[in-house]
Amino acid sequence: MQIVLIETFLDLMETRNFNRTAERLNITQSTVTHRINALEAMFARKLFARNKGGTQPTAAGLRFLDHAKALQHQWHEAARAVETAGAYERSMRIGLQHDLAAHFAGDWLAAVRRELPATSIYVEVDYSNQMNRDLGAGDLDLAILFTPHYLPDLAYERIGEVHYEMVSNRVARIEDVRPEDYIQAVYSPAFDRLHREAHPTLSTAPIASGETTAILALLQKLGGSAFVMTPDAKRLLRSGAASRVTGAEPIAQAVYAATNVRTRHAHQHRRIVAIMQALLAA
Repeated sequence: MQIVLIETFLDLMETRNFNRTAERLNITQSTVTHRINALEAMFARKLFARNKGGTQPTAAGLRFLDHAKALQHQWHEAARAVETAGAYERSMRIGLQHDLAAHFAGDWLAAVRRELPATSIYVEVDYSNQMNRDLGAGDLDLAILFTPHYLPDLAYERIGEVHYEMVSNRVARIEDVRPEDYIQAVYSPAFDRLHREAHPTLSTAPIASGETTAILALLQKLGGSAFVMTPDAKRLLRSGAASRVTGAEPIAQAVYAATNVRTRHAHQHRRIVAIMQALLAA
């Protein structure tokens, strides 16, 4: 069975539309039809019912879904194992939330290399939405992220939290922070909700970003007030570039480890997660 047949089936299960799947996979609609027909011929069962109302999976299609996801995941694991064969016994692809990379990636990966010297590591710094999708598709083995999606094939574990503090190079008190001089941070849906509850009048700021690096640059160039991660706040205080805003409480952001349900108890996964958990608690 060709992996392209599986991937086409899985995409069609999401879109329920042959034309949309063709666009997403950059192939023709007739190719999508040919691939689905080929799968249906292998099983001697219809996987989708097509009618004027659209495309819907049959009972056979729904039963095949979990198996198709498992096959896709195993294929990606096998492909990576073959590609990296040689110097290392195994390889892993790990995702890391953008905002965690600057403060944790170095110590985390150094400790991982010491504890798992026979494992080669590729790290992808990304946002939670993409990492959830990559985990589901088998393109990542593990991810450290802010926002879990609780997909059926993925296991999530809260492993700690980081804190963001409001700093400013314009004002000293929260009462003096004006929306027009405020750079709104949207680090995650959970952070955004807590921020709106604590500072509803600042949710109309003209500039917003979901990454600390961008917010730090905007603070330097434009001036104003914003929430940044605690280590960055301390650095700005030491340098005199900004001060803490009195009356603005820190906002906590939970950090999660995400893996495929089939590998959540694997030794190397547990060690990698435990190292990050210790760093977050330090």
